[in-house]
This record gives sequence, structure tokens and C-alpha cells, in this order.
Amino acid sequence: MLIVEGYQIHLHKNPEEFTDDELYEFCVLNKNFRIERDKDQNIIVMAPVGGNSGFFEKDLIFEVEQWVRSNQKGYSFSSSTGFLLPNGAMRSPDACWVSEERWASLSPEQKQKFPPVVPDFVVEIRSASDELQSLQDKMEEWIENGVRLGWLLDIKNEKAYIYRIGESAEVIEGLIQKLTGEDVMPGFVVDLSGLQKP
Repeated sequence: MLIVEGYQIHLHKNPEEFTDDELYEFCVLNKNFRIERDKDQNIIVMAPVGGNSGFFEKDLIFEVEQWVRSNQKGYSFSSSTGFLLPNGAMRSPDACWVSEERWASLSPEQKQKFPPVVPDFVVEIRSASDELQSLQDKMEEWIENGVRLGWLLDIKNEKAYIYRIGESAEVIEGLIQKLTGEDVMPGFVVDLSGLQKP
């Protein structure tokens, strides 16, 4: 199934039959759109994010990259990067970190397209057009596929959801706390009160 939010896109084959390489070529052909694939092989075409969401996303990517450069551990990626998950999905987090060990397991060829690797840490930011339940499902999918720590930031309702392997999501009311990378990214701290709207 192709799930499109009001757009006309190039499609020459049933998306449920896409190989990973064909999915990559499809995304290249439609590079102006944010595209993901869920575990049921549905292709999801999403609207670009709005100003506030893009502002917060940029801040979180910056925070992760600062930690990476300070600690010289692993890699951060842009929100346009798609990762192939063990369940067959291709997902793109708003911000993420991949450990050196996981990244080193890939061949040079695998690093060129959608890398078949699961980030150790992901952040998803709820935009005005996002349904909370769909993002919560996505966070559960990240964890089920091997993400060690995940944050879902609901800016509009001022809540943060912390996801860890084998645990229910922790809900933090009010974006006034400091979130940490815990044992996944030691020393990584983000002060949510500093996430001001532009």
C-alpha cells in the first residue's frame, strides 16, 4: 500500500514488491519528499515538517553531534537518513547516534544506500501534523528492533516519552527537565527547558 499525504509521486511498481535497492531508487527519484517503509511494506510519504518542528530537530541534531565530536564515539546522522531495520522497515529518526561497533559491522557498499543497521539512540519530535499514536508505535518499533534508548518529544503538549529496552515508556510532564544519554551515551545531557520556540 502507498500512503500519501496529498502528493503525486513517481511510482512504477507495487511498493509492496520493492527490494531494498528499489526502495532506495524510489526515494532518490522522489527526493523532495520524506519517505519511510513500515514493517508491512507500506510506503509512507510524509509532509515536510513545519518551522517549529524543524527548529527543534536542528537543535537535537546539533546536541548529538556536539557529544559525538567531544567523545569521538560513533556517528550522528541527518534526519534524512533512512535505516533498514531487521523487521523489513526503513525508518528515519529526527536525530540519532550509531555506535562505532554497529557502524563498523557494515560493508562500504552497505553504507552507501540505506544502511542495514539500527541506531543505538534515536529522537523523534512530534510535529503539528503527526498523530501521537503513530509516533508511539514508531518508537516501539525502534526499540523492538534494537534501539537502546529513545526519546519522543511532544512539544505541543509539553511531554517527553523515554523508551528503553524491556520497559514501558516513561512519561515526563513539562519540558523543563534535563534528559541524559544514560549508559548508552554517557555524559550526553539535553536541557529541555532550553528548547525555545523560534
